[in-house]
Amino acid sequence: MRRHPGTPGRRHRTRDVLRRAESEIYFEVTGSGPALVFAHGLGGSYLSWWQQVPYFCDRYTCVTFSHRGFPPSVNICGTVGPEAFADDLAALLDHLGLAEVYLVAQSMGGWTCLTYALRAPERVRGLVLSSSTGTIDFAAIDHPAIAELPSWTERSLAERRRLNAIGVLPSTGSRMAHEQPETSFLYEELYDLTPASYKDSVRRSTRSSRTLPPHQVREIRTPVLLIVGQEDLIFPPMAAAAVASLIPAARVHEVPEAGHSVYFERPEIYNRAVDAFLAEHSGVPTLEAAGSRNARG
Repeated sequence: MRRHPGTPGRRHRTRDVLRRAESEIYFEVTGSGPALVFAHGLGGSYLSWWQQVPYFCDRYTCVTFSHRGFPPSVNICGTVGPEAFADDLAALLDHLGLAEVYLVAQSMGGWTCLTYALRAPERVRGLVLSSSTGTIDFAAIDHPAIAELPSWTERSLAERRRLNAIGVLPSTGSRMAHEQPETSFLYEELYDLTPASYKDSVRRSTRSSRTLPPHQVREIRTPVLLIVGQEDLIFPPMAAAAVASLIPAARVHEVPEAGHSVYFERPEIYNRAVDAFLAEHSGVPTLEAAGSRNARG
């Protein structure tokens, strides 16, 4: 994760809690520029984006939050699932007065952000789905890539069982555990902040809500970037190509030697891919382009 040499290392940041009848949502706002909102996955929280916020906050207003029930946010009513999470996201954006946003979602966060984008497409300028296609029923898509799904499922299940037996999280995978033990340890620490029973209930809810049919996917006009790791054991990478084939303004960025948590494991590759996508639609130069301009004086 590289910053331009002239960039100050610390930016203005605000922290607050949005209190609602159903939930209390902790959030942080860092930087300035167009609004870039990050939605974490099942294994994370607002802290998960520690390698993204420093990269983007000099050019974007970065908003990070914890979903209800993921510390330090609180689930008051007990309801979980994409609709409830999207309600919280909508309330947060209204609270911050953000009329237009770019959404960056990881895994479970994809359910939240896609649900919101379908509700309010006029407010979402771009959507990044990382290791996720949210509520889309990708198995129902008529695409050659889906033929690989049964064999991937079999291999993935066997590998997840092996990793669980040796104490490695499938969402990090064996490569991160062996090549980046410190990064893997940090991921596990964040993962364990949320009770396992709560994560299980959210997991069941998200899986059961993967029901958006192909004909509705074709109606999505929001620009979408799907980022997948080739070694993902949680989300089938081939599903991204199938989904992208239905969305007019969608493309796929596949990262080799990366598992489910590309943003955590390969942050430089991930950040550059997201940066290039955002630059196309926001008019904000990429970090590399901004650095070149500064170097030229």
